[in-house]
Amino acid sequence: MEKKTIDIKIVDSWKIDDIVELYKAGGWWKEYYDKSGIPALIAGSFAFAVAVEGPSGKAIGMGRVLSDRISDAYIQDLVVFPEYRKHNIGTKLVRALIDHCHSKGVTWIALIAEPGTDAFYKTLGFKPMERYVPMLFPMER
Repeated sequence: MEKKTIDIKIVDSWKIDDIVELYKAGGWWKEYYDKSGIPALIAGSFAFAVAVEGPSGKAIGMGRVLSDRISDAYIQDLVVFPEYRKHNIGTKLVRALIDHCHSKGVTWIALIAEPGTDAFYKTLGFKPMERYVPMLFPMER
C-alpha cells in the first residue's frame, strides 16, 4: 500500500454497502442478513468509527462500541480490509474508540479478542480477564 492519508471518523451514519463489505471482510456477514438494518446498527452504537482513505472517501476499516453510557463499554466489530492491515489503522480505530469512551466518562472498556488477535490488543494495553469465560447463547438459524 502506498502512503495515503487515513482519517478516523466517529460517525452517526455511513454508506450501507461500505459497512456490509467490511462485515464480509471480517467474516461476520451472513447472506440472510438484511442490510437495511445497518443504519440502526450504527445509530444504536455508543460509538461507530470508520477509517476513511482520503481523498477517495473509501471506508477501509471500522469498529464500534456498545455501552450503557455510564460505566461499561465493549469494543466489537473491529475490522480493516486485508490489503490495509499492518499500517496501524486498527490501532488508530481502537484508540479513537477508547478516546471517545473516556471523553464521555466511560472508563471500563472490554472486548472479546478473536483467536490470534490477543497480541494486537495487548499492545494497546488490554489484558486478559483471568478466570472469566466468554459465553454465547446459541442462534436458532
